[in-house]
Amino acid sequence: MDYKEHTAIDAVLASFADTPDPRLREVVGAVARHLHALVQELRPTMAEWESAIAFLTAVGRMCDDSRQEFVLLSDVFGVSMLVETINGDAHGTEGTVLGPFHMTESPRRELGDSIDEVGTGAPCVITGAVTDLDGVPVPGAVVDVWQCDENGFYDVQQPGVQPAGNGRGLFRTDDEGGFWFRTVVPSHYPIPIDGPVGRLLQASRRHPYRPAHVHVIADAPGFTPLTTHMFVADSPYLDSDAVFAVKQSLVHDFAASADPDEAARYGVAVPFRRAHFPIRLVPAGNSS
Repeated sequence: MDYKEHTAIDAVLASFADTPDPRLREVVGAVARHLHALVQELRPTMAEWESAIAFLTAVGRMCDDSRQEFVLLSDVFGVSMLVETINGDAHGTEGTVLGPFHMTESPRRELGDSIDEVGTGAPCVITGAVTDLDGVPVPGAVVDVWQCDENGFYDVQQPGVQPAGNGRGLFRTDDEGGFWFRTVVPSHYPIPIDGPVGRLLQASRRHPYRPAHVHVIADAPGFTPLTTHMFVADSPYLDSDAVFAVKQSLVHDFAASADPDEAARYGVAVPFRRAHFPIRLVPAGNSS
């Protein structure tokens, strides 16, 4: 072997040529080709390459049971949303990124329960319906929701301030495919900036903010699981989400209501906000 710049990629590809799994062989080959092309384009110094390795090492060290810095890195480069979009289906509810805070299991709750265990924000009622592509209700679907509080923090960011499970709930739809729960209106918030991804954004003069939203995963037997968001229509940063996850079909009005009868029906005080989120699931194996 005589490793030269013009023969480098051929030598590396040859070393992976006997990889038994064809998909793995395809993936490592593509990664090698693109990585070599990038290095040849940028021609980094040794110091720059060491800085790149140090950055990735720092990203890994920030990952734990409640923080996934590599997901955050994928998010801010728009790769998470690109993968989501490639794998999406044009007919069902559009998907978005999972995000870095789905790191703890949501507590099981009954329809109508509140996921707000602190009780300090503006009350909000969210209703929804899970159907198939023809609008037929999907009873018994599992709907997993999680959100930040009115100050922009998730429970895992404030242990000792928010109880574990605050802002989270695992619901099952009724016979008409419906679900509803009480909560608070979430705030826009910055993604974590205390790690290497935050330093990258600062160096790039990019803001770290996400518009206000509620995360949702909907799943039912015979359907493809859906990971999506419900964005608050009047939130800042809808046009410049730090992780590129906004899709217009997912922006919903959180309308104000001062109707005391409606408030009593939902067990909230007036005034409150009200939003509805219809979810259309795609049958498993359905092609886009």
